[in-house]
Amino acid sequence: MSATSTLAAVMTSPRQTELREFPLPDIPPDAGLLRVVATGICGSDWGKYLSTQFSPCILGHEIVGYIEKLGDVARYRWGVKEGDYVALEEYLPCGHCEYCRTGEYRSCLETDHFNPEGVRYGSTPLRVKPSLYGGYSQYLYMHPRTVLHPLPSTVPPPIAAMALPLGNGFQWAFLDGGIGPGKTIVILGPGQQGLGCVVAAKVAGADNIVVVGLARDASRFDTARKLGATHTLAIDEEDVLTRIKDVTGGSMADLVIEVTSAGPEIINGGLSLLKKRGQMLCTAWKKSAVPLDLDRLIRYQANLRGVRGHSYESVELAINTMKSETFPLELISTHVVGLKDVDRALKIVGGEANEKSIHITVEPWK
Repeated sequence: MSATSTLAAVMTSPRQTELREFPLPDIPPDAGLLRVVATGICGSDWGKYLSTQFSPCILGHEIVGYIEKLGDVARYRWGVKEGDYVALEEYLPCGHCEYCRTGEYRSCLETDHFNPEGVRYGSTPLRVKPSLYGGYSQYLYMHPRTVLHPLPSTVPPPIAAMALPLGNGFQWAFLDGGIGPGKTIVILGPGQQGLGCVVAAKVAGADNIVVVGLARDASRFDTARKLGATHTLAIDEEDVLTRIKDVTGGSMADLVIEVTSAGPEIINGGLSLLKKRGQMLCTAWKKSAVPLDLDRLIRYQANLRGVRGHSYESVELAINTMKSETFPLELISTHVVGLKDVDRALKIVGGEANEKSIHITVEPWK
């Protein structure tokens, strides 16, 4: 007998989650229904969990599952069938704006969660019917504008749920940052996004892959080295500038990627690690004005750029890397929890629990 309802972990207000049951919706010809098997917790989910903007909603956008139902139009458009194993992107792009038409659908305003009318997985309020837009649920409504990626059956769900953070790594380090043979990359922050950049830089053939964090990140540093980092540096124990000079023979970094939760002061510190004409990419939100060292930026003819999200190509690169089984990606997956533990898992990610993690996966049937 097919299911008629789904259980979901709903963010009812900031820092509050409760389990609720929802009826499964009717599926129109251009939509589908996904049986969710795993959803990763992104660092951005913690920010949403602190906000009043999105509640009540079902969080979770790093979504993996099996297609349960498909309308005929969706079956043709997406090129998939019932039973297929897929990963979803969070974006629900309009398909007709200038960004969508040029392949940059991550910039589409209709799927931007800063747009009050925008829709995307993991941040769409329950008031937008049929409400099932988040991965912390047993079933998910597959909107007609869904962007999906077929997955090989050999990739287990907790690994597959890293498709987006690893995709971010390939987007920022490789596609945006141009890292490759003969080059040095410095990654500020050893979390899941930073480790995704390590993997991408290793695949791209970078000579030096340097991960910078704090002394308390010792276990993450160990994981970074096993994934391909050539050097790990604790900023509170050593002079990072001197060490980068040593590592590069004085030539400094081609690319610095900032993926930390640090304040705006990290920007100038990152700029100081660049060689002339080097590039620094900033990915994390900064809540206050940055006292930017414009003199150094101009003198070094450096490029300071904000980057956000991933392209279809970058997620495919991540999936191909998973398929290759070249990297011990299981080291990034530190926790697997069920729906009843979503609140605790979010608070671990937010640093409010006395427990360390890198990537946490929610398995809604667990």
